[in-house]
Amino acid sequence: MAETTLSHQAAHAERSGGAALVRWRTYLLTEVDGASLALFRILFGLVLAWEVVRYFQHGWIARYYIEPAFHFSYLPFIQPWEGQGMYWHFIVTGLLALLVAAGLWYRVAAWLFCLAFSYIFLLDKAQYLNHFYLIALLSLLIAVAPAHHAWSLDRALARKPSPPTVPRWSLLILRFQVGVVYIYGGIAKLNADWLSGQPLGEWLARREHLAVIGPLLAQPWSGVVFGWGGLLIDLCVPFLLLFPRTFWLGAAAAVAFNVLNGLIFSIGIFPWLMVAALGLFPRPDWPRRLLGGTTPRPARRTRPNPVPSSIRPAVLALLISLHLYAAGQLLIPLRHWLYPSDVAWSEEGHRFAWRMKLRDKDASLALFTTNPVTGEVREVDPRQWLTARQEGKMAPRPDMIHQFAQFVADEAERRGEPRPRVTAVAVASLNGGPTSYLIDPTVDLAGEPSSLGPARWILPRVP
Repeated sequence: MAETTLSHQAAHAERSGGAALVRWRTYLLTEVDGASLALFRILFGLVLAWEVVRYFQHGWIARYYIEPAFHFSYLPFIQPWEGQGMYWHFIVTGLLALLVAAGLWYRVAAWLFCLAFSYIFLLDKAQYLNHFYLIALLSLLIAVAPAHHAWSLDRALARKPSPPTVPRWSLLILRFQVGVVYIYGGIAKLNADWLSGQPLGEWLARREHLAVIGPLLAQPWSGVVFGWGGLLIDLCVPFLLLFPRTFWLGAAAAVAFNVLNGLIFSIGIFPWLMVAALGLFPRPDWPRRLLGGTTPRPARRTRPNPVPSSIRPAVLALLISLHLYAAGQLLIPLRHWLYPSDVAWSEEGHRFAWRMKLRDKDASLALFTTNPVTGEVREVDPRQWLTARQEGKMAPRPDMIHQFAQFVADEAERRGEPRPRVTAVAVASLNGGPTSYLIDPTVDLAGEPSSLGPARWILPRVP
């Protein structure tokens, strides 16, 4: 009798679970108005085209990708184009961004833009920016999403245009990605230094020359007030944006937060991209209603369109991929807990984790090669291959020091010399704390393999 009861319960649970999956699948595939997604597509493309223009205006293409003889590439086979190739690459990237904004040849343009921008992002760790990582992710998501179903030249030129609707998942995955940036940015701020106003207080004090807000930024309490304010906004805004009654409160906080960040820290297009993303959170038809248009019929139905119990394998694969993507975005920022070191000190697990404006590290570095045959010791001059910016970025980051040490040893071998030992005397101070060795000066970095695991040659920070 007990066995029969348990079997019935198991069958009921299986049926309930299956029904829940069907409802979730139905919810994701239900068509909604594509207006808000189209508006984000337009703003995204225009902002990225503007960023390309800024790279030409400031001479950053030559400075970052042509002048250095060595790049801290994420993958060894990704290297800058030769000659004027990088200029042409940026021109093409900017044109692709405009095609994305216009929704012209959208599928091809969106995927090519994703590849073109990801290539730029992967070229050099010295140029790592959280918002560049975000752009690479968003470009992937809008390439997958049918963001050209509304307000696009593709639709205007089509003989039989499809309805201006999109499956709900295409909005949800973008909302999710934006929410991850805020939430993990807030979680990362839950550390003693940030909550005590460091290093934010020192950075704000350097902005005392700014009009109106400058005197406030120079106050001794500014680091704590702005630090706690930023923490609360990061943790609260995504949830406020999700509900109609609290959306405007969340949007106002997000706009103020991002505009203030842009004015104080001059962090490029990141604040404006995050402001543009706010349009993804209200009802999908809000831009159309704002312009006095009529909401497409599928978006007005009180019940979602029925979804067949069996769906095409391609759609099923897409839904599975989206869930795996979401799981990855939830887990990757937490990977620093797999390392025994302090992430702010060792940098292990720092990138791709939305750890923004959390540490100020002063570092000095000297590299030495030792000939294994003669025992001759020479100091390495990084300026033979690196720009001053690259050298400054490398000094506090152990993984970049290790990557450069490998390159120095490889260069010696290419010159026909025996592979040398490469050691580093690297000292650093974190957030105004005591100075201590960052790397074991006795370890041959050229002989240490590249690994995703903990680096035994990174020394712990002196308390």
